[in-house]
Amino acid sequence: MSDSSSIFLGKGEAPQSLKLSVANRHGLIAGATGTGKTATLRVLAEGFSRAGVPVFAADIKGDLAGLCQPAELKPFITERLEKIGVTDWKPTAHPVVFWDLFGELGHQLRATVSEMGPTLLARMLQLNDTQEGVLNILFRVADEQGMLLLDLKDLRAMLVNIGENAEKYTMQFGNIAAASIGAIQRSLLTLENQGGDAFFGEPALKLEDLLIADEQGRGAIHVLAAEKLFGSPMLYATFLLWLLSELYEQLPEVGDLDKPKLVFFFDEAHLLFDDAPKALLDQVQQVVRLIRSKGVGVYFITQSPLDIPDNVLGQLGNKVQHALRAFTPKDRKSVKAVADNFRENPKFKASDAVQEMAVGEALVSTLDAKGIPSIVDRVLIVPPTCRMGAISPDERAAVMAMSPVKGVYDKAIDRESAYEILMGRAQAASDGAAPTTKASPGPARRTWGSGGAERAPVPQEPRRTQTYPMPQAPREAPQPRASSRQTMGEAVAKSAARSVTSAIGSSIGRALVRGVLGSLLKR
Repeated sequence: MSDSSSIFLGKGEAPQSLKLSVANRHGLIAGATGTGKTATLRVLAEGFSRAGVPVFAADIKGDLAGLCQPAELKPFITERLEKIGVTDWKPTAHPVVFWDLFGELGHQLRATVSEMGPTLLARMLQLNDTQEGVLNILFRVADEQGMLLLDLKDLRAMLVNIGENAEKYTMQFGNIAAASIGAIQRSLLTLENQGGDAFFGEPALKLEDLLIADEQGRGAIHVLAAEKLFGSPMLYATFLLWLLSELYEQLPEVGDLDKPKLVFFFDEAHLLFDDAPKALLDQVQQVVRLIRSKGVGVYFITQSPLDIPDNVLGQLGNKVQHALRAFTPKDRKSVKAVADNFRENPKFKASDAVQEMAVGEALVSTLDAKGIPSIVDRVLIVPPTCRMGAISPDERAAVMAMSPVKGVYDKAIDRESAYEILMGRAQAASDGAAPTTKASPGPARRTWGSGGAERAPVPQEPRRTQTYPMPQAPREAPQPRASSRQTMGEAVAKSAARSVTSAIGSSIGRALVRGVLGSLLKR
């Protein structure tokens, strides 16, 4: 099947493969429900993993979890393999790490409010322009006063603070209406009621924990449990946008590589673009265009190419188009768009083929070594070697028990931040005493297999070379260290050394780095 430089996809007029050297030029997997998109995603994820490339994918329906279990050889698989001419197919379990924003079906995945930034946070809370402006003021004030924004109680405390001091801040930054403060508080309450407050806090995700491989050199397949998350589509889309922007911001420029450093699969991609303001769409386009130079490939999975804006669709060089059904005028428009996006094959008409294909067939066009799209071919996709379905709770628990990040993210840490500082000021004012500041220790991090040493911040090398053993002994959860009295400047300096998202008190001035889609950098 695949060789060391490509991923075998299937066979049409000729065998079709995706070259790893151009896999960071992004891609599209499209087609109607039930036509085989998820199976194609599995084939690509398996191929990248075998090549040592880590993968991150959201599991909308709960069936991507089957990547951790070998397939069952069934008659339809045998028949498909014979038609394609594959002889070295073997059921295989792949190295999977489970994640969950709610901490139920995977390791707890968190980000801090500061990392999210006002732009993405406003989108998550569905705020209008005026309310987003108040958020920008809030972040600016927090930066200037040296207060970290880590979780939602920090955000609520800062909202109260700027509301009570609106007259003072209005002269400097602009009007702060009580109605806007109230609207943001109500949106935060809605987010909390949906369980979204569990996403904000520490320990926050370190991107180095995505760029890992197992002891056989296979890239880890990170599966985000998104069945519950999908019920909050704005939270789902905003989180994935945040992760994409964090990858862009933190990874170094590497240019064209023999294979990507990480591949990102964005299922139900239309949620990324639905109701998004033009400014945000422009920034998404910019990140998608530039992140390939960081060695990251982004693959969108959706029903129709029309779900993707033209300026983003034009950057997706590798395309796998499953069948479409033309029942409505919009469907017929999608069929035409599909045909127009491929290099024409004189042996068949793409607009007809896309309506005739069976489950597991697809129109395929990939880039060659020079980045030129191939002529479209009608391809029978090879079956994935993993289980094509969900896993049991016991199977999930067994995989979690062997996880390389077991215990690292599962216990929340609440260190001193804006809430504690503001509460301390209020208490000191009521007591008639000067406020004091306690130490603000960061979460203890461990090196891979170190057995207790602190782990350094995210390194800026192209990708990690450490591997994790599967299975291995569980790692201890990080524990906060005892605090001691110190000045605010000392607390800020220590927090800056522990978190790449906080640059308060650094040599370039007080600034809070948040990512391309939500940055607010004050020099």
